[in-house]
Amino acid sequence: MTESDRREASTRSFLTCAAEVARLLDVGVAADVPEDRRARHLAHAARRPLLERASLPEEFFDPLMAAAVYDPDPSFCRWFVEPALYAFGRRRVMTALLCYLRTGTTAERAGARRAWYCAHLPLRADRSPAYAPNGKRNTALDEADDVVDQWLESSSASDGQGQT
Repeated sequence: MTESDRREASTRSFLTCAAEVARLLDVGVAADVPEDRRARHLAHAARRPLLERASLPEEFFDPLMAAAVYDPDPSFCRWFVEPALYAFGRRRVMTALLCYLRTGTTAERAGARRAWYCAHLPLRADRSPAYAPNGKRNTALDEADDVVDQWLESSSASDGQGQT
């Protein structure tokens, strides 16, 4: 498979993931946008509605994590990680990324590494209505020191095996 083929397959996978998030939000499919830009367009359209919600239904979690992992641009995977952090908590997001690191394909492991960086974003009460009216939330949602330790261990192990 050539680099161009890999890039096209990655784009198609990201498009599928972004389209699923957009579908859950009832955001249009952007049929008039060229296919090579459709995934980014859908991601952009979903960004604000995701952050404006005080909560997200459970059905959003897996599609958000998949979109974050399959997003080929490390600058933009935040658009999916950040709302997941607010809605589901840092611990759950990091645990999902750890699963991708441990069991995913080479592309998924690389995507998990990109998204892991965004999973450390500071959470602010003024950024999302997911916080309680007083600007606080259950701290257990964000306690993830043990998951970070597991990540470091798994990351070192996979690096030692020559995987990326």
